[in-house]
Amino acid sequence: MVAATAGILFTACKKEEITPTPAIVDNDTEGASDNALAESAFNDAGNISDQAASGGLTSYLSASNSSDERGILSSCATITHDTTTSPRTIIIDFGTTNCLCSDGRYRRGIINVSYSGHYRDSASVHTITFTNFYVNNNNVAGSKSVTNNGHNNNGNLTFTITISGTIIKANNGGTISFTSNRLREWTEGEGTSMWMDDVYLITGTANGSHSNGNSFTAVITTALKIKLNCHHIVSGGLDLTPSGKPTRSIDWGNGTCDNQATVTINGNVHNITLH
Repeated sequence: MVAATAGILFTACKKEEITPTPAIVDNDTEGASDNALAESAFNDAGNISDQAASGGLTSYLSASNSSDERGILSSCATITHDTTTSPRTIIIDFGTTNCLCSDGRYRRGIINVSYSGHYRDSASVHTITFTNFYVNNNNVAGSKSVTNNGHNNNGNLTFTITISGTIIKANNGGTISFTSNRLREWTEGEGTSMWMDDVYLITGTANGSHSNGNSFTAVITTALKIKLNCHHIVSGGLDLTPSGKPTRSIDWGNGTCDNQATVTINGNVHNITLH
């Protein structure tokens, strides 16, 4: 009788055991991809504006192969440079239909630049805005301000960069909101008239919201390295923290010019392709 009772109790206990719920694996890299897209789009606009303001337009607009000093603009853009106004203005017009530029991206619309002095002049300010501007059918809007701080202790020019903008993704992909405060250090190429040998390091923070509506904060943990002869960030790291989710660590690699990066979430590494 005792044995039977014990058996009933044991069976009852077994029936009440709760099976553990499997841990949910967080592999959502969309926010990291959105951030990389925003970083690329606003860096891209700055690079185009720098090239247009350099004054050496003829060589790279007419260049016929990649070994020449060829810029992003290629033959797609019409540039109007007004040096009589104050501040001075540059209008970079890609037209109303998509044009395939020399970096393999399609662009249309206008980048507007106003500036108080030459890019290399201390205390000069360049302000970039957009009029119906698209890159690969992603609508880039807002403003970017670049202030020349002069040379730092390393002898390199530095620039304070503030961005307040949005990107409406192609194919109804949602809207990215992006606000950032950055420091840009010109580490290579200042001593030459070419732009293709220019290298910059970017540090700072950002915040905003992803195309799914979730807010985020971002901190650059290893300076982002920009080479103007490459169409993507070549190295550096950034910690991205979406609202209510673990931090995503984005790594752009070790300096190779490619369209690949990794995103680490809870110790799991995911590969992403940059656009």
